[in-house]
Amino acid sequence: MDYVSINYYLLVIAAVAVYYILPKKIRWTALLAGSAAFYWFAVKDLRQIGLFVFTILVGYVGGRVLEKARKKYLLWIFIILGTAPLIAIRIGDLSLHSLLHRERFAWIIPLGLAYYSLQLISYLTDVCKGECEAQHNPLKFTLFMSFFPQIVQGPIPRYKSISTQLFEGHKFDYDAMVLGLVRLGWGFFLKFMIADKAAVVVNTVFDNSSAYTGAYLWVAAFLYSIQIYADFAGCVAMCKGVAELFGIQLADNFRQPYFSVSIREFWRRWHISFSSWLKDYIYIPLGGSRKGKIRRFLNVIITFAVSGLWHGGNLHFIAWGLIHAGYQIVGDFLNPVWKKITKSSESDAASTATVILNRCITFVLVMLSWVMFRAVSLREGLQMYLSMFTHFNPWILVDSSLLRLGLCWQEWIVLTVSILVLLGVSIMKEQGKDVRALLAGQNLVVRWAVYFIFIWSIWIFGTYGFGFDANAFIYGGF
Repeated sequence: MDYVSINYYLLVIAAVAVYYILPKKIRWTALLAGSAAFYWFAVKDLRQIGLFVFTILVGYVGGRVLEKARKKYLLWIFIILGTAPLIAIRIGDLSLHSLLHRERFAWIIPLGLAYYSLQLISYLTDVCKGECEAQHNPLKFTLFMSFFPQIVQGPIPRYKSISTQLFEGHKFDYDAMVLGLVRLGWGFFLKFMIADKAAVVVNTVFDNSSAYTGAYLWVAAFLYSIQIYADFAGCVAMCKGVAELFGIQLADNFRQPYFSVSIREFWRRWHISFSSWLKDYIYIPLGGSRKGKIRRFLNVIITFAVSGLWHGGNLHFIAWGLIHAGYQIVGDFLNPVWKKITKSSESDAASTATVILNRCITFVLVMLSWVMFRAVSLREGLQMYLSMFTHFNPWILVDSSLLRLGLCWQEWIVLTVSILVLLGVSIMKEQGKDVRALLAGQNLVVRWAVYFIFIWSIWIFGTYGFGFDANAFIYGGF
């Protein structure tokens, strides 16, 4: 069972129906039952479920203990116990496969491990600091750890921001339900019309990168940048849409990241819940920027190395993290010079051009980092970089070469138009416009005509429309 399966939405419908039938005080039990059912049908492996239950027990007991005895050594004990499976898998893969070049160990990997481990760390840390009270009801704590719309891919919730929403019970709101369904539909659009189509070309090139050079790799890098954003943002839109059916607002996880004018800003807009988690629980505890420039650079390197290791126990993930650390450190030295250059003209046109240029530079830098992220190995990523900058074959962009990468010309048109739709919606959001509210404000005929065209387009032109199976969500694998 996954977020694009029929069985998942049958479960959602059942959970929503039960939720609003029950009295408000106990509506949270419908969420708990739905979460338990989702986890069971998605996993069906008692070993994985057992590890997840163990983590929940550690978190519950740890919270109760730390509420009474706020000692750092106790905090570390419970964090290590609760995150031991994730630490073992990441360090084990890094040591055995990446460094010793041996076969990977057959780990037992519970569904959502990387996400609920971070939830556990933030919960225990906040309780220890006195920033939130420990949950005394073990079933409510289980719901916090396992809330099914977000356990697989986030957003990563903080207990103090979501607990009240989970437990208080919400009244039925038709308008909110419609807005949730619209967000859900947008998630399907991003997944089926963009991410899974781009994946055809991306997989063709990256999975056999030695057969492609120069412009082929640039095209694949560009499409992977679009794919990973559409895939991840699409899944989060589905998660938030389903949560809204229960009256629950999950935190925003993206804010038009490819409109960033710097790498630092990109990380304030990309995977926001994870970025803020890294800042609050890694970067700031290390000292942040309070202990001088050299120490700050070291803290940045450690933080991004942790980010890479969280994604996987492979050297190319760590290299991806270090690339972003390098971007920020180099940018810290170059920003003063760049600002002097770009401020040489104070005209509005020059200012707009500077913003556009900064956005383009940031996008290219992020795109290049995604090459290492998607590569099969560190060596392959480095070889792809070499080929991208040493082979010159731009003619493949105007002849029929791209049509041999898995998509016919009709599908290229659908993908291009879909990306333009995403761009248009992103521009509106960047301007502060609420696209869903604008749509909801239209008259009934216009509103439902748009809904129908949107659903029909996904059904006919989306992934299923061309006979492809939906690819697993990218960030569901971390």
